[in-house]
Amino acid sequence: MTETTSIAKERMLNLVSLIVEVQKKCEVILITSGAVAAGYTALKLDRKKQISKKLLAAVGQPILMSSYKNKFEIYGVDIAQILLTEEDFDSRSHTKIFQDIIDRALENKILPIVNENDISTTPDQLFGDNDQLSAHVTHYINADMLVVLSDIDGYYDSNPHENPKAKVRKIVNEIKDEELNQIHSPNNEFATGGIVTKLHAAKYILSKNRQMFLCNGFDLTGARDFLIKGVHNTGTLFTNK
Repeated sequence: MTETTSIAKERMLNLVSLIVEVQKKCEVILITSGAVAAGYTALKLDRKKQISKKLLAAVGQPILMSSYKNKFEIYGVDIAQILLTEEDFDSRSHTKIFQDIIDRALENKILPIVNENDISTTPDQLFGDNDQLSAHVTHYINADMLVVLSDIDGYYDSNPHENPKAKVRKIVNEIKDEELNQIHSPNNEFATGGIVTKLHAAKYILSKNRQMFLCNGFDLTGARDFLIKGVHNTGTLFTNK
């Protein structure tokens, strides 16, 4: 929820209002990125250097959470910050702790906001992108569906940058190995993923017999139609059903 030099306040507010609507129908957990980019709005350091990236995350995390807190307070929604790493999913005791925290937060009508803790960890302790983090959180907290908000409308049948006739695949039941070997395509210097990381997340979700919906996060019309109205106008549903 950041732009190049500032927090994307309008886009964040649109997301918050959508989450509040969805909360009327089901429980919601928000997995967010943006701590490093938020830090860069206050401190211009080279994020390619590991220690600089960690400092940016340390500076940016409270900025990011403060922005979310201010937006959710408009609707009277309390939030809780939960920072995880890949190791939290490899330890029964660690896993149980965050599962219990999320469950108790939801019981008390508090929205858990999850981000990756890349401040005090080594690279091999991190997922590296929020697509993998969100897929694992979805499975380990026994959620029904993962919704991934991206800068694209869904998973296309061919590259839309090269083929103007490319169409969004509305339903995907299987992801083939060759699809996972595409080149990653993050669209800005603060992005850590691309369509391939989302496909890896979807493959993981499918392997756990869960569902994932990929849609545009800049224009939330498709997400709102699907989640609120139950109408699948755009976006891709990855499902075994």
